[in-house]
Amino acid sequence: MNILSIGEVLWDVLGEIEHLGGAALNFAAHAKILGHSVSFISAVGDDPRGRRVLQKMEAMGLSTRFVRLVKDHPTGIVAVTLDASGQPHFTIHRPAAYDFPELSAGDLSVLCAGRPDWIYFGTLFQMSPDAKAVTLKAIEANPEARRLYDVNLRENCYEASLINELMSLATAVKLNDLEVDIIQSIFHWSYRSLMDFCRGTASRFGWEAVCVTRGEEGCVLWLDGQYVEAEGYDVRVADTVGAGDAFAAAFVHGMKCGWPPRKIADFANRVGALVASRPGGAPSWRIEEVRRMR
Repeated sequence: MNILSIGEVLWDVLGEIEHLGGAALNFAAHAKILGHSVSFISAVGDDPRGRRVLQKMEAMGLSTRFVRLVKDHPTGIVAVTLDASGQPHFTIHRPAAYDFPELSAGDLSVLCAGRPDWIYFGTLFQMSPDAKAVTLKAIEANPEARRLYDVNLRENCYEASLINELMSLATAVKLNDLEVDIIQSIFHWSYRSLMDFCRGTASRFGWEAVCVTRGEEGCVLWLDGQYVEAEGYDVRVADTVGAGDAFAAAFVHGMKCGWPPRKIADFANRVGALVASRPGGAPSWRIEEVRRMR
């Protein structure tokens, strides 16, 4: 399938080590591994980190055609610290180059010619007016494409009105259990269980699907009126940066394949766990490794 992934690309800085990252870039990389054609829309600085991004993308087989080179803002970086369980905490440095993407009429024509099946977007990127305008332009130009909103809330990088707008644009939504609590608090909702939350929000916004990840406990999925709970996979965690993005790519893959909810949830859990067992947000992996997991 053909996917547009719109969002941030940056370097996750863990001490002296830097990993290429950003939720949208990670998602694109994992969707590419799953065999899909992915157009990634973002921006990098005209600096050494930006040039390294473009080189890494080419090595991954991702086109750099729609990644703008920005001369007056640096390539994005995030300082990442891990707690005792391997959960990441982020300090985001902005403004960054990815806050200033552009899509020319020619770019948009090329993207539309591919008749995208899915458009992926998150929250952090949309805090920039320029970035949000690019996202809306892509969505409006491709009304038949399904849309995955991967919530990915980061401290001081979201607003209630923005979350509501993005939820209203979505066909399907993916978030984690902590984000469920934040969103319930923001909007003064009081769903009593994850099943009620999934069923209620899907009805409220007209979503086809909503998936809530729960770390090592797996996930829950509401799809076309069916609710399932799928257990997680026990792995030795290197870090969880990118695990949710890999999960999102596997989730979309399963939906495109028309799998039943339980198979989608289990497959996404497998991919997320495999990526969590390796450092960085977009490590290399093979589908055979996913199939062998127990």
